[in-house]
Amino acid sequence: MAQENPSVTRFREYIRIKSVQPDPDYNSCIEWVKEQAKEIGLEFDLIHFELQPGFAVVLTWKGSNPDLQALMLNSHMDVVPVNPSKWSHDPFDAIKDDDGKIFGRGTQDMKSVGVQHMEAVRNLKAQGYSPQRTVHITFVPDEEIGGTNGMAKFVETTEFKKLNVGFELDEGGPCPTEQFGLFYGERALWQIKVTIKGNTGHALNFVEGTSVEKLQKLMNGFLTLREKEKEKLSDGDVSRLGLVTTINITMINGGLQPNVIPPELTAVVDMRVTPNGWTEEKAEEIIEKIIEESGSDITYEFINRNPLIPETPINDENPWWRCFKRTCDELEMKLLPMICPGATDARFLRSKGIPAFGFSPMNYTPMLLHDNDEYLEEKIFLKGIDIFTKLVRNLTEESL
Repeated sequence: MAQENPSVTRFREYIRIKSVQPDPDYNSCIEWVKEQAKEIGLEFDLIHFELQPGFAVVLTWKGSNPDLQALMLNSHMDVVPVNPSKWSHDPFDAIKDDDGKIFGRGTQDMKSVGVQHMEAVRNLKAQGYSPQRTVHITFVPDEEIGGTNGMAKFVETTEFKKLNVGFELDEGGPCPTEQFGLFYGERALWQIKVTIKGNTGHALNFVEGTSVEKLQKLMNGFLTLREKEKEKLSDGDVSRLGLVTTINITMINGGLQPNVIPPELTAVVDMRVTPNGWTEEKAEEIIEKIIEESGSDITYEFINRNPLIPETPINDENPWWRCFKRTCDELEMKLLPMICPGATDARFLRSKGIPAFGFSPMNYTPMLLHDNDEYLEEKIFLKGIDIFTKLVRNLTEESL
C-alpha cells in the first residue's frame, strides 16, 4: 500500500478533533495548531481578549520588509453539529474510502483550508523562499455561531492592529464544476420581529380590523417583494443568489384559544440584503412602507441587523485582485466571482476597510457544507495546497 501524503495525514488528524458546536474542543485544536507551527518554524501566539471571552491564534512568518502590509490567511476552528445516524461513516473518524474521498465534519467547512494555508507555507519554506511581506495564518472560534467571540472581537484589538493586515483570504465554498468560487462580498442578515395588534372578540362574529387581516396584508407585501427578487433568478443559477435580496417569513405566533379572535400576533421576517443595488436606507424604507400599508397598531424591532458592508473591488484598481487574478490565470483556473449568500468572518475585515476574498479551492466538489456525509477528495485537497503555495508566493512580493 502506498504511503499517505503527510499533508493528508495532518488534515485527517485535524478533522478528528471534535470542535463541534455547541461545545467545541478548542483546547485540542490550539495544541494541534501549536505543534504544526513548531514543525514549520512559525511564531505562535495565542491572544485572549481582555475582560472578554474569546481568542485568536496567530502564526507568523515574518517578511524581509516589515513595513509592507501583511497577508492574512484565516480559518475558523469550529464546525456545525452532526446527526451520526445520517452519515455513512463516523463524522469524526476522517475515513478515506477507496476513491480517495475523506469524510468528516469540517472537510469542506473549513478545516481543509486552515491546513492548506499551513501546508502552503511549509512548502515555500522548504523551497527556500523568503517573503517580503509578512504572512499571518490565523485561527478563530465561533464563526458558525456568528463570530461573536472570534473575529468580531479580534479586529477591535490592538493586537490585530499591530498585524498591519493589508489583505485577507477567508473561506469560500465548493463548486461542482471546473470553476473556483470567489466571494468578494456578502449579504447582510436582517431579521425583523413584527407585532400586530387588532380588534378581538368572539370568533362567531365578523370583527373588523383584526390582527389576522393585518397579518394577511403584511404577508402579501413581503411575499410580493419576495417574488420580484425571485424573478431575477429565473434561470435558477444559484451562484447569483448573492446578487438578490431573499425574503422569507419564518415564524408566526399568537392566539388565545380556538374561539377567540387573537388580539395580537407576531411574525418574524428573515431578509438577506444584497449590496448589489441595495442600501440600508432602501431596505428600511421598504419595510416601513409594507408595515404602513398593512394597517395601524403594527410595530417592529430588529432581532438582527448586520451592516451592509461594501464589496472588495474585483477590478484593476485593486492591486490584490490583480495579483490574485494573474496567479489564477497562470494556473489556468477559471474563477467564479460572487457575493456570498451567507456570512463569513471576512465581513469583519471588510468593515475595517481591509480587502478580503473568500476562497476555498474546491472545484469538481458537491456543496456539502453543513450537510450529511460531508467530504473532500484527497486529490482536490492536495491541488488546493499547490494553489495556495503559488498564491502566497505571489501575494507576498513587494510589488503586486
